[in-house]
Amino acid sequence: MVMAEALPRRAAAEFVGTAALVAVIVGSGIRASGLSEDVGVRLLANSLASAIGLGLLIALFAPVSGAHLNPVVTLCLWWTRPRGAPGGPAGREVALYLSAQLAGAVTGALLAEAMFGRLPGGWSTQVRSAGHLLLGETVATAGLVLLVQGLDRTGRARLAAVAVAAYTAAAIWFTSSGSFANPAATVGRSLTDSFTGIAPASLPGFVAAQLLGGALGVGLAALLYGGRPPSAARPPR
Repeated sequence: MVMAEALPRRAAAEFVGTAALVAVIVGSGIRASGLSEDVGVRLLANSLASAIGLGLLIALFAPVSGAHLNPVVTLCLWWTRPRGAPGGPAGREVALYLSAQLAGAVTGALLAEAMFGRLPGGWSTQVRSAGHLLLGETVATAGLVLLVQGLDRTGRARLAAVAVAAYTAAAIWFTSSGSFANPAATVGRSLTDSFTGIAPASLPGFVAAQLLGGALGVGLAALLYGGRPPSAARPPR
């Protein structure tokens, strides 16, 4: 259950949580690349670190902000909650959450680069613009949103930390895109020319795919679990 924290404290939790998440993703990718030339080993190490880190961050920050750590999760909550309903995010809250998540993602990427002795601020050169990758990213994000909203609509939001972490580990492997599934993290990952990076030119396509996936996830949740909006207690990514 999300505590009735002041909005600045909730925004701070989203900033720190998203920064930590991106630092885990980017940092584990840099570490894995330095330890092995095998792409499969790198992906295994990165997926495990990312999933474990995400689960821990959700458990840590959910009581403060709901641990969205992801603009798609925040926007889907705003969209599905009737305007003026108790626990529904207002426009000011949504704007502050999105700003905190984006700033946190950029900070986390720069921090990871600095921790490994790399010059922060360089752009990624990994182009990820092929159509099959965008399809994979749409599927990855739709699955994440369906999971989050499905747990919430069935009164099992307490399982979010474990369930979202498990889904993330699986989706990194079963989707062609590697399951970024997070617009803020995607922007942050454009600032690292490493295993987990994405070229700035690929950002519009990936973010559009993520937003489409979020809409599909909301639609599937309504179809499978009914039209009632999620509870005020948010799980998240």
